[in-house]
Amino acid sequence: MSAQEFLAMGGYGFYVWTSYGICLVVLVANVVIPVIQRKQFLRQQALKQKRQDS
Repeated sequence: MSAQEFLAMGGYGFYVWTSYGICLVVLVANVVIPVIQRKQFLRQQALKQKRQDS
């Protein structure tokens, strides 16, 4: 079996690799989005605290 045959996956390669790609994007988003939201939340809380201290 050659690498080209493996990637083609019997004619279903486009569907299979697209599915893997979408799955990877969703998994990465599930990690990255909460990190970004946490940073924004902490920034907002720091600004709120700074305003209250003034």
